[in-house]
Amino acid sequence: MIEVTDGRGAVIRLATPPRRIVSLVPSTTETLFALGLGDRVVGVTRFCVHPAEALRGLPRVGGTKDLDLDRLDALHPDLVIGNAEENTREIFDAVEARCPLYVAFPRTVDEALDDLSTTGRLVGASAQAEALRSTIEARRAALAARVAGRRFTYAYLIWRGPWMAVSGDTFIAAMLAEAGGVNAFAERQPRYFTLAPAELVGVDRVLLSSEPFPFKPRHAAELAEAGVDPGRVAFVDGELCSWHGARMARAFPYLGTLTPPPPAGSGPPPGP
Repeated sequence: MIEVTDGRGAVIRLATPPRRIVSLVPSTTETLFALGLGDRVVGVTRFCVHPAEALRGLPRVGGTKDLDLDRLDALHPDLVIGNAEENTREIFDAVEARCPLYVAFPRTVDEALDDLSTTGRLVGASAQAEALRSTIEARRAALAARVAGRRFTYAYLIWRGPWMAVSGDTFIAAMLAEAGGVNAFAERQPRYFTLAPAELVGVDRVLLSSEPFPFKPRHAAELAEAGVDPGRVAFVDGELCSWHGARMARAFPYLGTLTPPPPAGSGPPPGP
């Protein structure tokens, strides 16, 4: 018997490892393939894009928030994996009436690592999950050594029309904290909130994410017109900043590139 507790606190029990998995989460889809379980993934959403070649021709069950239940039923899954931020409660209610459902909801790096281990146990791939976790933890430690003592304030924008950013109570903020990032709007509510461009003046880094809104240079120009220093604006890979699971192995080296270099003359003292 396999028994795990998911991000909602729900207990999932399976008699044997699942053989027909439907993933409703792009990052989880990528992780399942990274664990060597691609042959067990029978359905994904239209937003699942990695690994591209392996997903070619795989049945799509709708989007992360508009699941097609008829397509899901036709796949006869013995496990569906969702995410509390990506999917809706209505979807979870509908799925649970059909088959076992595991829902992730990591908001810190440690929670994401634990979720990777838990997912590995649930699908019968603990050894692969722990090996991947070890790789991620080693790269996390390398980043910590690389950016030790450095801090910078940032605003991480996810939408335009209206402008929206993330608060400190998000997985994105947890990832950026690993690189020395201090969310300038950490206490804002709700967790994804609207703001005016003028509020960004003086923030060390204004990060324009590649998803869910695809920011372009013209949007940076809009911010400049509002008084934001163009030298403080940077375009960032949203997948590497926000996806938990296998992509974290690539994320930590990448996050180090977002950290401003140390001030001139702040290196170690010269030798004798």
